[in-house]
Amino acid sequence: MIRIIVTAFAMLLALSSTVIAQQSSIQDLLQNHRALIEKSSRKTVGPAIEALRDSGLPEAQHVLEKWQIKELWMRKADGLFVFAEKVEGGFKLTGIASGQVIGKAVKRDLKQLKPNSGVRAIIGAALVQFQLMDPDPAKRLAALEAIQRDGEAAHLPALRGAITGEADPKLQALKKRIEGLLTIRFDQNEAARIAAIERLSGDLGVDVRATLNPLLATSRSVAIGDPPDDVNVATLLSPGTEALSRGEAFDLLVEAGLTPARVGADDMRAALVANIVQGKVGGYSVADLDSDETRQAAYRGLIKQGIVPPIVLDRDVDKALASHVFYDAFAEPSAAVTTAATEAMRSIQLRVGFNQTFDLALDAISLASIYFLAAIGLAITFGVMGVINMAHGEFIMMGAYTGYVVQQIIPDYTISIIVALPMAFAVTFAAGVAMERLILRWLYNRPLETLLATFGVSIALQQLAKNIFGTQARPLTSPAWLDGAWVMNDVVSISYIRIAIFVLALVFLAVFLFIMKQTRLGLEVRAVTQNPRMASSMGINPDRINMLTFGLGSGIAGVAGVAIGLFAKVTSELGSDYIVQSFMTVVVGGVGNIWGTLAGAALIGFFQKGIEWLNPSNTLAAQTYMIIFIIIFIQFRPKGIIALKGRAAGD
Repeated sequence: MIRIIVTAFAMLLALSSTVIAQQSSIQDLLQNHRALIEKSSRKTVGPAIEALRDSGLPEAQHVLEKWQIKELWMRKADGLFVFAEKVEGGFKLTGIASGQVIGKAVKRDLKQLKPNSGVRAIIGAALVQFQLMDPDPAKRLAALEAIQRDGEAAHLPALRGAITGEADPKLQALKKRIEGLLTIRFDQNEAARIAAIERLSGDLGVDVRATLNPLLATSRSVAIGDPPDDVNVATLLSPGTEALSRGEAFDLLVEAGLTPARVGADDMRAALVANIVQGKVGGYSVADLDSDETRQAAYRGLIKQGIVPPIVLDRDVDKALASHVFYDAFAEPSAAVTTAATEAMRSIQLRVGFNQTFDLALDAISLASIYFLAAIGLAITFGVMGVINMAHGEFIMMGAYTGYVVQQIIPDYTISIIVALPMAFAVTFAAGVAMERLILRWLYNRPLETLLATFGVSIALQQLAKNIFGTQARPLTSPAWLDGAWVMNDVVSISYIRIAIFVLALVFLAVFLFIMKQTRLGLEVRAVTQNPRMASSMGINPDRINMLTFGLGSGIAGVAGVAIGLFAKVTSELGSDYIVQSFMTVVVGGVGNIWGTLAGAALIGFFQKGIEWLNPSNTLAAQTYMIIFIIIFIQFRPKGIIALKGRAAGD
């Protein structure tokens, strides 16, 4: 029993000793800098804050936080630093290390330490080091993002001190990157700035370019003889060149007060009017000022009197320009830094150009996949059957509306899209079969009547959609996992919806090839396409094949409508936006050939994106140029990129 009591007493004594030691340690540190803390001047308080920041004491962060929000107090009797909380009858005092109540005092016995805004800013910068070393990675990331948004020179020491001990590789890389950016902006050491510039020379981040651009900013100036020695000259300029015209150079001289301004006819007339005295000006009667010669003579009279500025002649301008040097000067005074920044920016711009080309190619592939999806059904009906189906766009529209209806029934967007794809195929397949049985079967080999009939069906389907769904756009919402974009860097990105459409296009290509190459239906379709009479004599029913082929093409159009509706507005005119591109894709690629359709979609997608890049403000012009290109292309290759062999080729 006695042993237990002794052990407990020893543990209590050790604990109290630890508390006292901790209290003494942080208190001693504050006492050593008491004068600076009491004064709390931005110019002098730095050593005290740095001592707390670098002390390694666990209480230091809490003390700085309390000091920053004006909750650090000092007891006047003994100079003890405490935390104080207002209670009834005075203030409750808490030890800064122990966190235990150590007494009570009235306000006249205490001094509240109230740092001004400048001191609070210095404290905030010191606290950054604690935030950067916080055990929670999320808090460290939040601190880094805050510095990234609004970095200051005061953040550099804390950031450098936090790099070595960072265990997370991604956060460590981010710390090094931000440290490099702040070094370029704020460090006074030229070698350190140059090293940071070279380290970031391959970075495509917008913030890197935003950091380098101010270093390369220039201002135009003029000097007598040579530029001043303390000026970092970017370029010497010659008046009369494309970079600096004579007029601009002379204006610089006038702005700098190095030569008088030229006097124009209006200025001369105003000066004469302002100096008329008793009907005369410059020794001439006002009645005599009826010609340029007399007005100039009168003005010269005023010059002799010292009333007006002299007339600057062309020879005076030439002389003034020849006696001065014109130059663009960097805002950054260090030539070594601007040289490194120029090289880094040249390297970055080269990589940016390459990535912009890659980004444009991704956009073109994305657009091509959309055109391919929209045209693949038409490639079957138009290419294989020879039917000019002007209602193909409306089958795309029907598929999009089918997806919308399914989402009204199934609120889960992922499940609804999975259900909508086969449902859209079934609906448009049935609509296509009905259209073929009721209308098109009577119009084969009569292309003009087929065109007019399907155009009428197109108008009817659009009006039916307006009557059912109204004229307002309906939302077809993509699942959450398709939101956002795949961002490779600050230049290249592509939305997940575009990626999904590209994958869907590849899937349809594979399915179509499988049907045509590996199934009986595909064999019969190819037979009817190449020689319908011979196929009929072999027991194949061409009418049945035409019906199924048209239904298949219509069903694929419906699935394309679901995909297109995920990023386009679902309206009754949705199909009209894609019918022209679909026909162009099929015709350019080669009628009735799936590989030709793929090639046509790629050609049109890349060509349209290329024109939009050259003329980004006018998308209508891009489509106009594209149509002109296709017309010219067909003149030289009327059968398309890949010509079909068989009925479509020979008829």
